[in-house]
Amino acid sequence: MFNFLIKRLLYAQLILWGVVSLIFFLFNILPGDPAKMMMGQRSDISTIESIRKELGLDRSKSLQYLKYLNDLSPISFHNNKKLDSYFYLDSEKYKAKELFNTSSNVVVVLKAPYLRRSYQSKKLVSEIIRETLPNTFILAMVSITFATFLGIFLGILAAIKKDGFFDRISLLFSSLGMSLPSFFAAIIIGWIFAFVLGDFTGLNLTGNLYEIDDFGEGYHIQLKNLILPALTLGIRPLAIVIQLSRNSMLDILSQDYIRTARAKGLTFRYIIWKHALKNSLNPVITAVSGWFASLMAGVVFIEYIFGWKGLGYVIVDSLNKYDFPVIMGCVLTISVIFIIINTSVDILYGILDPRIRLNSN
Repeated sequence: MFNFLIKRLLYAQLILWGVVSLIFFLFNILPGDPAKMMMGQRSDISTIESIRKELGLDRSKSLQYLKYLNDLSPISFHNNKKLDSYFYLDSEKYKAKELFNTSSNVVVVLKAPYLRRSYQSKKLVSEIIRETLPNTFILAMVSITFATFLGIFLGILAAIKKDGFFDRISLLFSSLGMSLPSFFAAIIIGWIFAFVLGDFTGLNLTGNLYEIDDFGEGYHIQLKNLILPALTLGIRPLAIVIQLSRNSMLDILSQDYIRTARAKGLTFRYIIWKHALKNSLNPVITAVSGWFASLMAGVVFIEYIFGWKGLGYVIVDSLNKYDFPVIMGCVLTISVIFIIINTSVDILYGILDPRIRLNSN
């Protein structure tokens, strides 16, 4: 078991390093100059060059990459003597604890990962993430909860009414839900329920969970702004849960112990609730655990379309402004969440089923 845990943690570290490398080089080969975006097109060349030097953009890509890894790593190497060193230990950036010195100038420190500052607002990227991550988490939780409970109910009902009208409709909805792109579904749902039927639904096309009142006296919770993005984000997992619940329930209902229970004279409703339902939920729980991580990564366009101020909204807004530290910090955060959830699920499977641990050796 110990070897299984170590392997999963090492795999997670390798995946995280790959994600960091990919997003760094991807966003550094994009056209555009962040220094010009900060100062505007009318700024002089000397000012732009000084900003590029201040941000470290005048260095080679390989040196910038090593510096970025050094900033992210909890254990990092710094030069505590030379003020002109690119790896100088800056007390304004890091609250670090010195571990030991490797030479007269290089010191190894323990610190929190440093995601740098926004090019536009000069705000710490970690603060931006702390402010917006709860909104994304709430949206993902509401979406997966809605998809899970409604999907199980509709899937079981479709299995009970097999080959009936409702079963055919549920299969059609599942096929459409799995094939419909999220951004397109967001546009269609927003147009129908917030524009065409807006007078009847009272829903807004854009809006956040917390809004300031007209007098600026404080924040008020607007739960109605959560309905449309949660509905849109939950369509695809809802379609999958319906399919899984239906197929799993049909498989359970064909088992011998179900036929034995019916032969004993037990009511069909009692058999469903007491015998079939619990056993049919295993594949659904497996799918839900994986889909929650996917939802955290799939909110980008949905949040931007509905004006929901979460990580996805910040990513798209930062792309328009070439604010690379914010983009990389948000994408890295979503990647870490995805890796943590999937690694935790792998470890949980290994604990529950020893065969998985044996197969991984």
